Amino acid sequence: MSEHIKKIGVIGAGQMGSGIAHVCALSGFNVHLVDISPENLERAMSEIERNMARQVEREEITAAAAEAAQKLISTGSDYAGFGDCQMVVEAATENEAVKKEILKDLCPHLSEDALVASNTSSISITRLGSYTDRPGKFVGMHFMNPVPRMELVELIRGIATDEDTFSVFKDLTLRLGKTPVSAEDFPAFIVNRILLPMVNEAIYTLYEGVGSVDSIDTAMKLGTHHPMGPLELADFIGLDICLAVMQVLHEGLADTKYRPCPLLTKYVEAGWLGRKSGRGFYDYSGDEPVPTR
Repeated sequence: MSEHIKKIGVIGAGQMGSGIAHVCALSGFNVHLVDISPENLERAMSEIERNMARQVEREEITAAAAEAAQKLISTGSDYAGFGDCQMVVEAATENEAVKKEILKDLCPHLSEDALVASNTSSISITRLGSYTDRPGKFVGMHFMNPVPRMELVELIRGIATDEDTFSVFKDLTLRLGKTPVSAEDFPAFIVNRILLPMVNEAIYTLYEGVGSVDSIDTAMKLGTHHPMGPLELADFIGLDICLAVMQVLHEGLADTKYRPCPLLTKYVEAGWLGRKSGRGFYDYSGDEPVPTR
């Protein structure tokens, strides 16, 4: 099973990559976190420290466990530090061209037996695996956001994935304290196949003037007991990510019901990407988020 895995590499120090590094280190694995931006790495380490401090406050972990976990994380700006990793998780931006180049550049730095996973939320695992020199040792390992809080990991086999490889990742997911579910290699898998069209439909509801930002989010929170309204959730996910997933669904399944709402496209073109840019369906510049429509 996964007992041979001692060190895990993570590519991408954004929200997902830092969250994956966080849970792996807390579970006792050495972690090497890589990003081309030193600023991103610095921000990620600060975020991991803050999130672990919150877990200590909630008495979910001890201060000693948090301190020990942070010492298990090293950072770097190239793939040289992955040579002694038994497994690497790619968690770069949701763009197939970017992931393709990363996977091609990564493999020469790995040991022959190293396993590779992608945290993609929508892109074909079979196709991503074909960009590596080890498609049999490649899986989709889609963590939910925020990684330290969310219990689920979607595990996706590519057509070439070895059964032993899949078993190792399933066992590892359990060791991380998460619940694995197996999803077939169809566009957006399970969670985003269901969730993102709902978000897209909420944006159409806004676009067509059926309701305002506030009325749509309030209706869904109070009418269905969703913890976040769909437009608030879109801002949390990132509107660029929402658009990328909808494009994958639309292109991959060739069904007009997955057509991205033109308003979503317009917001992304404007650079209004949600919380991370300070503005999306809400403006985050003040003390409280204010609807932008």
